[in-house]
Amino acid sequence: MINGIEKTIRAACPHDCPDTCAMLVDVNAEGRAVRVKGDPDHPFTHGGLCVKVAHYEKRTYHRDRLLYPMKRKGPKGSGQFQRITWDEALDTIASRLGDAAGDNPQSILPYSYAGTMGLLQGASMDRRFFHKLGASLLDRTICSSAGMFGMRYTVGASVGTNPETVDQARYILIWGSNVITSNIHLWRYVLRARAKGARVVTIDPLRTRTADQSDEHIAIMPGTDGALALGMMHVILRDGLQDQDYIDRFTIGFPELKARVEEYPPSRVSSITGLSEETIERLTHEYAKNAPAFIRVNYGLQRHAGGGMTVRNIFCLPALVGAWRHPGGGALLSTSGFYPLNFAALERADLIQGKPRTINMSRLGDALCNAGPAGPAGPPVRAMVVYNSNPAAVAPNQQRVLEGLRREDLFTVVLEHFQTDTADYADILLPATTQLEHFDLHRSYGHTYVMVNNPAIEPLGECKPNTDIFRLLARRMSFSDACFEDSDEDMARQALSTCKGMTLEELKEKGWARLNVGDAPFANGGFPTPSGKCEFYSERLRDLDPLPVYIPPREDRLSNPLLAEKYPLALISPPAHHFLNSTFVNVLADKEAGPTLEIHPEDAATRHIATGNPVQVFNSRGDFLATAVVTDRTRTGVVSAPSVWWNKLVPGGRNANSTTSEELTDIGGGATFYDNLVDVRVVSD
Repeated sequence: MINGIEKTIRAACPHDCPDTCAMLVDVNAEGRAVRVKGDPDHPFTHGGLCVKVAHYEKRTYHRDRLLYPMKRKGPKGSGQFQRITWDEALDTIASRLGDAAGDNPQSILPYSYAGTMGLLQGASMDRRFFHKLGASLLDRTICSSAGMFGMRYTVGASVGTNPETVDQARYILIWGSNVITSNIHLWRYVLRARAKGARVVTIDPLRTRTADQSDEHIAIMPGTDGALALGMMHVILRDGLQDQDYIDRFTIGFPELKARVEEYPPSRVSSITGLSEETIERLTHEYAKNAPAFIRVNYGLQRHAGGGMTVRNIFCLPALVGAWRHPGGGALLSTSGFYPLNFAALERADLIQGKPRTINMSRLGDALCNAGPAGPAGPPVRAMVVYNSNPAAVAPNQQRVLEGLRREDLFTVVLEHFQTDTADYADILLPATTQLEHFDLHRSYGHTYVMVNNPAIEPLGECKPNTDIFRLLARRMSFSDACFEDSDEDMARQALSTCKGMTLEELKEKGWARLNVGDAPFANGGFPTPSGKCEFYSERLRDLDPLPVYIPPREDRLSNPLLAEKYPLALISPPAHHFLNSTFVNVLADKEAGPTLEIHPEDAATRHIATGNPVQVFNSRGDFLATAVVTDRTRTGVVSAPSVWWNKLVPGGRNANSTTSEELTDIGGGATFYDNLVDVRVVSD
């Protein structure tokens, strides 16, 4: 024992962040986790953790942790519960789900996302359970689906530049990504590249922490990034800046693309994006003439009507200039497509009988209210099981979601660590384990390592892992398939069965293993598309447009001038620095200044708003309250509300999602959180 530490456990951060850090957990002789730190031996984590996870043990031991099963004893939404036994909880859930399944199993809806990114606690026994039950399928679209499909139709999968080569780039374009807040470990490679002479440019409507630390900030209008990419392609081809050899050998559809981008001269793109023609011309020449050039894209810029096509347009740029030839060149949104894991064995979709309907999670409000054309075909949702998500806070069109959650005929089960906004509406509330208390297997969408999370401590109170909860429910429902008896390690081995040369035993001992991804994986083509090439023209997109095109936001000053006259400000709601979606809000709220709204001085002046004023942000869907921060960090016509606050912790009991819509993206059925026009006024005392 050294300094009171009896053992150090290898673990992995579970949260929805591209970095998926390798962690070390120090445990004392009493079996208590006393410190969490980054693994200094992991090449990407490099010994550091973000401000959210650096004291993760405090979250596990927080005074408000849910430790016992509970059932509702007051009105829905009141948050009143009484403790019950696990037997009572499981019997109640099995009975109610059994009744719903007896009428129509598709009246049961699982609702989950990335509260943990673990493959076991997030997408294993739970999937098997609902597949066997015959429940409605959930289309998990709320974050990344538009960009994922945009990449799929262009480069074939969620693949891109090897992040560990970014320090070899000579020009770095950080496009719609606040790296210092949401991808901090990549910033080390950016700084290394800059030290060797690379120029760093950030494109973002908001002057973020990352933009502040860049060589230049280009303040674009939200939702217009796809037009800028087309304008850049226009300039590249007009001025002969393309790598014709790479184009001829490793792309398809170039003649068609060349004709298309003729439609996007800088004069037109300037009027769309709010950028000057000079900026567009200069940016393009810098990008095309400084090889290798690297583009870091993140998911914010695909949360509007044309989000999928936006990512597609941007991912055409590296092939056009041959950036993929070089280590450090290319583009990156996600690395998740590099992982050859056996998801079929893990999730067991073969258990599905018939053709159950699929409900898009981004339209949860309409699904629960069974309303209009956006509502699901088939029976009303009678039962919902929520885990790894907090839809009352994070789902779009919040007031519709809450209307659905208030239904007395809706049986709701919530698996949680804390009594969130969604937990307040539960009929049965189950205590789930945190990352320090269970086993899991992880991939990343920001590096190329498979990770294992070993449990560091025994579960607190009566908390159980998600896998155990669904295993117990399967037994209560008399599911006899052998797969419901698989242990967590059994399932991990099944997931790894397609990863050659990688064993669970080695992973448990070391904590991580690197995939065989080259320094320049697409230097000679080899894209995972049907053609094996970067597809400027994609036959699979014929029903939309097989070529890159600009699809404007639905709520925009140009595409919807009548709406913009009524609600003239574009609202974006990026993550607050100390939050990760709605995770950490109750633990780290004191690190933030409370719900704020950043507004440009010109927009504030016309509304007689000063810093510190309480303001109401509103549109036809709803409203929320915030404190004004008058700043030139955001551009004119754009306001920013750092998010996602729990409703119960803010004045007025509503957050930014009271104003967002359930409309979907062009590709992938994604959420359109940043396609959102509002207005702002001072709230009088």
